[in-house]
Amino acid sequence: MFADLTPALAATYVFAAAVLLHLALRFWLALRQMRAVALRRGAVPPRFAQKITLAAHQRAADYTAAKLRFGVLEGGAAALILLGWTLLGGLDALNALLLQWLGPRPLLQPLALLAAFMAINALLDVPFDAWQTFVIEQRFGFNKSTLRLWLADHVKSALVGAALGLPLAALALWLMAQAGPLWWLWLWALWLAFSLLMMVIYPTLIAPLFNRFEPLADEELKARITGLMQRCGFAASGLFVMDGSRRSAHGNAYFTGFGAARRVVFFDTLLSQLTPDEVEAVLAHELGHCKRRHIAKRMVCVAALSLAALALLGWLMQQGWFYAGLGVTPNLPPVLGGSVPNHALALLLFMLAAPVFGLFAAPLMAALSRRHEFEADAFAAAHSSAACLVSALVKLYEDNASTLTPDALYVRFYYSHPPASERIGHLERLMERAAQAAASA
Repeated sequence: MFADLTPALAATYVFAAAVLLHLALRFWLALRQMRAVALRRGAVPPRFAQKITLAAHQRAADYTAAKLRFGVLEGGAAALILLGWTLLGGLDALNALLLQWLGPRPLLQPLALLAAFMAINALLDVPFDAWQTFVIEQRFGFNKSTLRLWLADHVKSALVGAALGLPLAALALWLMAQAGPLWWLWLWALWLAFSLLMMVIYPTLIAPLFNRFEPLADEELKARITGLMQRCGFAASGLFVMDGSRRSAHGNAYFTGFGAARRVVFFDTLLSQLTPDEVEAVLAHELGHCKRRHIAKRMVCVAALSLAALALLGWLMQQGWFYAGLGVTPNLPPVLGGSVPNHALALLLFMLAAPVFGLFAAPLMAALSRRHEFEADAFAAAHSSAACLVSALVKLYEDNASTLTPDALYVRFYYSHPPASERIGHLERLMERAAQAAASA
C-alpha cells in the first residue's frame, strides 16, 4: 500500500488512520455502553432487586449516560487538539516561535518548549474539567467543591508540577544530549528513581497541600483495623482520615507510600457510608492487593513497558520520517545552529503519538487489573467477612451511582474492576464454598 510513498508520508497516513480508528473505537464502545445501560434502565437486575432501589438504579444509569456523552465530546476535542499539535503544525509553530524568542540555546529552548506545551495543554483541559465538576458532578449531587477551592487546586497543581517537573525535565534533556547512544537507559533509571522517591514524599509533603489528613479518632474502628493488619502480617505508619467530602461525595480508601512511609487513608465520606464491619472488609480487600504483591507486579510491568518505550524512542529519534511524518522539523534551522537536534520535540511527539496506539493494548491491562481485584476479594473473604464486603460494595455502587448493567465489550476494554454482577457473584460463590467446607468439617 505504501510502496510508492516516502517514509514520512507513509508515517503521516498511518498516524492519521490510527487517530481516526482510535476515535471511532472510543465512540463505538461508548455508544454500546449507553445502549446497554438505557435498555436496562427500567428494572433493577434480579441479583440486586432487594438491595438497590429502582430510583437509585435509574440515577446510576443517567449518571453513566451523562459521563459517556461528555466523554464522546471530550474525545472528539482531544483528537482535534492532537492533530492540531502534530499534522496541522502546532508543535512545529510553537518550537519556531520559541527559537525566535530564545535562540538556539541547547537546554533552555527545549526546556521552554516542554514547559509551554504542558502549560497550553493544561489550559485547554480547564473547560472540560470545569464542566465535569460543576455541571455533571453537580447535577448528580457529587460535587462539593467551590469555585475558589477548584481554582486553588489548579494553581497548586501547576506550582507543584513546575517545581518537580522542570528540574526533572532539564536533567532528562541533559541526559539525552550527553549520555550517548544509551541515553534512554539512563533516562529510564532516572524515571524509576523519581517514581520511587515520589512514593515516599507524596504522602507526607504533597498530598497535605491539597487535603487535610487527621489520625483516625474512632478507637473501636482503630482497634478493629489494627487487629486485621496484625492478622495479615501488615504494618503501616498510621491510619488517617482525609477530608474528601470537601470536593466530592464519592468515597474511597487506599494505601499510599511504601516501607516506613506506608499509610492507610480513609475518605471521610467512606467512613460515613459504611459500618465498622464493612470498613474492615474494604480494608481487607486493599490489604489483599499488598499481600498478593499486586502493587509490586504493576510497578514491574509499568517499568518494563517504560523501558521498552524509551528504547523505541531512542530508535525513532534517529529516523527523519518520525519527525516529518508527524508535522515537525527535526533539527534547528541552519541560521540558528545547523543540525543540532531538539530532543524536546522527540519527547513531545512520542508522548502525543504513543497513547493513540496504546488504546489497543488497554484490554490486556484491564483484564490483569480485574484479575487482581478478584484475588484481593478472595483475600478479604478469607481474612474478614465476605458478606460485609458484599454489603459494602452494594452501598458503594449505590452511593457512587455505578451502573449495574454495563456492556460486556465496554467492560473488557475499560473496566479496571469487575462489573458489579461478576464481583458480587464471585464473593457469593466464595461464601458458599466456605459454608460447605464448614459443614463437612
